[in-house]
Amino acid sequence: MGIFSRLSPRSLALLALGSAAMIAIIVTAWMWSATPNYGVLFTNVSDRDGGDIIAQLAQMNVPYRTTEGGTIMVPEDKVNEIRLKLASQGLPKGSVVGFELLDAPKFGLTQFQEQVDYQRALEGELARSIQSLSPVSAARVHLAIPKTSGFLRDRDPPTASVLLQLRGGDALDRAQIAGIVHLVASSVPDLNPKNVSVVDQYGNLLSTQAQGVNGLDPTQLDYVSQIEAATSKRILDILEPIVGPGNVRAQVTADVDFSNVDTMDETYAPNGNPSNATIRSQTTESSVEPGPATPQGIPGALSNQPPAPPQAPINNPASPPQQPGAGGPGGAAAPAANPGAPQPSVHKQQTTNYEVNRDVRRVHDGVGRILRLTAAVVINDHMAPESLSPSAKGKGKGKTAPANQSLRTITVPWSAGDMQKFQALAEQAMGYNSQRGDKINVVNVAFQQPEMEPIAPPSMLQRPDVLNIVKEGGKALLFLALTGIVVFGVLRPALKMIAETPTPAPAALEAASAMTAEPAALAAPGSHTATTLEGLRQIARSDPAAVANVVKSWVGDNNK
Repeated sequence: MGIFSRLSPRSLALLALGSAAMIAIIVTAWMWSATPNYGVLFTNVSDRDGGDIIAQLAQMNVPYRTTEGGTIMVPEDKVNEIRLKLASQGLPKGSVVGFELLDAPKFGLTQFQEQVDYQRALEGELARSIQSLSPVSAARVHLAIPKTSGFLRDRDPPTASVLLQLRGGDALDRAQIAGIVHLVASSVPDLNPKNVSVVDQYGNLLSTQAQGVNGLDPTQLDYVSQIEAATSKRILDILEPIVGPGNVRAQVTADVDFSNVDTMDETYAPNGNPSNATIRSQTTESSVEPGPATPQGIPGALSNQPPAPPQAPINNPASPPQQPGAGGPGGAAAPAANPGAPQPSVHKQQTTNYEVNRDVRRVHDGVGRILRLTAAVVINDHMAPESLSPSAKGKGKGKTAPANQSLRTITVPWSAGDMQKFQALAEQAMGYNSQRGDKINVVNVAFQQPEMEPIAPPSMLQRPDVLNIVKEGGKALLFLALTGIVVFGVLRPALKMIAETPTPAPAALEAASAMTAEPAALAAPGSHTATTLEGLRQIARSDPAAVANVVKSWVGDNNK
């Protein structure tokens, strides 16, 4: 304490201020380095879930931070661990309830209440499924399921509405919207995808994008776009090596038929040469009818009677064999002995069936058949020396530039022959078919090239890794600067004052006592007494308080 008692008030203040500043810098640096980086634990948390989560974090002694929008942040290295622990406790529960609503049996519910609980549970499960998509932060599903009726005529189709809240900067493409529509439609019986409406948080109707354009679904639209893009690329690939990159533009429109047609055609042709016709079946029929009964012979009763029916002999070997045409079974009746008797009539019928020429053809048109292609191609003018251009030749009247003079290049249009070649190449590249009705138009037009300022590459300070290094280095430099200011501006001057303060020697105090006892005595220059006297003067100038204390002690001794 003797050193501090000899310091002036200014020196003590500087020393105290420097010590306090140094301690503050050390504590701040330690706290800054020990502060963990916080990561996002949950976002868009409801107030109820947020209170439960914070209570669990406080119970686990985990530091946390909360920001606007229901975001809870914890130390970054503990995010996954804390999520698993909270998930084991069922947090966050979420404001959407699913089929867990039906876990606890409730007695005394009416049929209407049971139907409402089931509908709420189904809506909650659909909302959870939709929220699993990365662009969707929240979703709500409303189902309008009509009451079942026993009459088919009185049944109304169910409908559904989906409200999506998308994350900032994210958007849903047509395939994702169609997936949401079909997910909802497949979860509700008898729900047509056309009766599902999807709306985002800005009120934009997204379901119309899923239904496509002109009755085409997103898959069909993508197929048409692929055909058009592939045809345009083929045209560019064949013309760009000739006219140069960026000097040709091509747009193709494809008319595609997605109808599924199954045609069956059956044609019958007449037979040609009868001699070469193929007989399918032939039938011959013959019949014999007896002649009319006319009276014959001598007039009388016997001649007016009809003849008796003929009888065929059965098992009569004595009977002579009948010749064809004789009476009996299978043959015609023998002519009567009387030449004037009536003859029987013979009737023959023959039917011949020929094979008919039949042609059966079944045609199945494939889905996605190209009906027509329409292409528009624009080619830019090309660069040529000024002396070779027709206008330059007319102005120069046949004069050519000197050999040692560089020719200035200008843009000139392509010739008609070149344009015909370009069109022929483009037609072959696109698969031109005149019978199909394809059209292509190749035009030579000078392009308007706007002057664009070159984009400067990002500087080193704009790179994330460099910014992180600069940030960490800035922290170190700041602490180093503050430490230097405190050390060299406060502590060092105070310590220097302490070091320069001399301690009064016993010999000097004795000399002072001698001088006080004998004030008349004068010391000779250069003597030991003179040297001591000079030291006393320095002590008095540097520390007048110590000298005053010595004088006071002397005065007290003299008074005694």
